[in-house]
Amino acid sequence: MSTDRSPLKVGLMVPANNTTMEIELAAWLPQGSTVTTVKIPRGQGLLTKETIPAYRDSAITLARQHFANGEVELIAYGCTAAGFILGPAGDAELQTMLTEATGLPVVTTARAMVSALQHERAKRIAVVTPYSDAVNKQLEAFLADGGIGVVRMDTFRAPDVIALGRITADQVRDLARATMGPDCDALFIGCSQLPTHKILAGLQSEFGRPAWSSICATAWDAKRLPVAA
Repeated sequence: MSTDRSPLKVGLMVPANNTTMEIELAAWLPQGSTVTTVKIPRGQGLLTKETIPAYRDSAITLARQHFANGEVELIAYGCTAAGFILGPAGDAELQTMLTEATGLPVVTTARAMVSALQHERAKRIAVVTPYSDAVNKQLEAFLADGGIGVVRMDTFRAPDVIALGRITADQVRDLARATMGPDCDALFIGCSQLPTHKILAGLQSEFGRPAWSSICATAWDAKRLPVAA
């Protein structure tokens, strides 16, 4: 990913349990960029359709409190699963609501995923996630809405945020290797908690095909976003 643009001041929103995205997003942004993180409260369980409305409303309130003061240039909404569960229309609505609350442009990780894969002209992909089968189905539907089909998908099926936080980059790389194949145009690793910065370039070189992750795609999309001078 090219970083040939000015540093960015990014307001990052992630689930309260997330320990990965702030560090890895900054590593993929232009040198000198800053990331100011606001964590969205949540329970120990993974997100579901039932818990999403309150989670979304909390995010909007927090964005208004922390990011409407002009100290950041854009918002990166980094909860991948929330985007899948909301669906393309719901994710776009949340993006609009965050902009209305703060006056800032917004990148969502779910939409960034589709945009990055469309940029690669990827039509058939391999996917690795930590999610339940129910969330994975919503991920697949989100991709299908963007004209992208899933050839193979595998998952860690993390039962809660504690198990999710224990997944290592080496484990992600191993599952990616087991899932990716020559019949896939690209690899996508979903979830902004999964560590991918130290493994993604190596996987792309190994496969000879594009390899993207939630955090990588978010940084790429943020760098494309026009911001006020």
